[in-house]
Amino acid sequence: MTVVAFVIGILLMVVGLAVSIALHELGHLWPAKKFGVRVGQYMIGFGPTLWSRRKGETEYGVKAIPLGGYISMAGMYPPSPEMSRAPIAGDTGTAQARDGRAGSGFFATMVQDARTANDETLRGADDDRVFYKLPIWKRIVVMLGGPTMNLLLAIFLFALLFSGIGVKTATTTVAAVSQCAVTTASARTTCEPTDPVAPAAAAGLKAGDEIVAIDGTPVSTFTDVSTIVRDSPDQPLQVEIRRDGQTQTLTVTPISATRGKTDAQGRPVRNADGTTATVQVGFIGVTPQQDYVRQPIWTGPQAAMQNVGAVAGIVWQMPVKVYETATTLVTGGQRDPNGPLSIVGAGVLAGEVASANAPVLDRVNGILGLLASLNIALFVFNLIPLLPLDGGHVAIALWDGARRTWAKMFRRPPPPQVDATKLVPITYVVVIALIVMGAVLIIADLVNPVSLFG
Repeated sequence: MTVVAFVIGILLMVVGLAVSIALHELGHLWPAKKFGVRVGQYMIGFGPTLWSRRKGETEYGVKAIPLGGYISMAGMYPPSPEMSRAPIAGDTGTAQARDGRAGSGFFATMVQDARTANDETLRGADDDRVFYKLPIWKRIVVMLGGPTMNLLLAIFLFALLFSGIGVKTATTTVAAVSQCAVTTASARTTCEPTDPVAPAAAAGLKAGDEIVAIDGTPVSTFTDVSTIVRDSPDQPLQVEIRRDGQTQTLTVTPISATRGKTDAQGRPVRNADGTTATVQVGFIGVTPQQDYVRQPIWTGPQAAMQNVGAVAGIVWQMPVKVYETATTLVTGGQRDPNGPLSIVGAGVLAGEVASANAPVLDRVNGILGLLASLNIALFVFNLIPLLPLDGGHVAIALWDGARRTWAKMFRRPPPPQVDATKLVPITYVVVIALIVMGAVLIIADLVNPVSLFG
């Protein structure tokens, strides 16, 4: 059953990734069509086509490798100079070179190939239905549509997690009562004859009791209970409980117990000699019941924005993080659990969550959290201002707009549109870097995976 659940978790992640990609490309497709751009293809995945159907002028389909997707818009870039100029009788290849061919050499050939491929999308197209002729703001809307869909999906999933299912929280209902009190900072969990009876057991507290108030102070979370108890060693407390629908009051006197001292972040505090500092706290010996508590509706969007910041920090350091991951492959060291993962790593985590020995709702919660985080990663990653990513197209549109605004301010003729095909060599470098980093992460996720359970 565990193996089956593990496989189901992986399949759920693959389906979730496919849905995320489909929505991302829909975010590009809808505004492109709304603005009148001719879209030839809408494809989910890469490689051989598994299924496709043409509706109107657009072919919709699914390909074999669900690791991305694309839409094919007419005229992503302006036409090459040799296509846009009028033909001249007796023209030669030399004239074409003067009018804008990229020249000679490897990188120049790459630029020319990109121009030729772009020109093919323009042949036979309506001159007014091409992407490059859209106003700057419309081009930005089309390119930001994909990442925005991922962000909206992540916000929806986080809202579902926090406000629909809730956050697992320690409640004021007692799950278990200790029969003895271990009064030192020990890891011992069994009772010995010399241990005193735990105050909660001595006072008659039972599993299932709901603590309503302590010394007249209402409590709504176990943190409220714990705070009062810890601050009241050797002081009798009037604990109001609800048992079987009836309210009654018990007197509980916390005993003084030695516990490790921690700071505001929960980290152990050390003495000058390096030993762990201790503090005397009150102890009664109860374990709270865990339950899902629904949070306000704005908690999900807040969590999404916090995740955007965290993922942006990782993406900013991506080359360094991938290098550190590659180092662990050589040295056998432990990977950073907060470092980058490939889709293979995300699938492994999903499999672990699905096969964990936990309630079904806990596992559903974990899968949804992974999918939400995946969409945050897609949102942030696609905003990197480098081609072929969406952020690269946005950067080109902004640069084009800035040049036109500058010319208008000084009453100069409008400049020609930015020839993005000149950036093809840089694009190839970015693509190769992404392939290399992806390969390193995939190998690391197979050989030295990050595990939720150590």
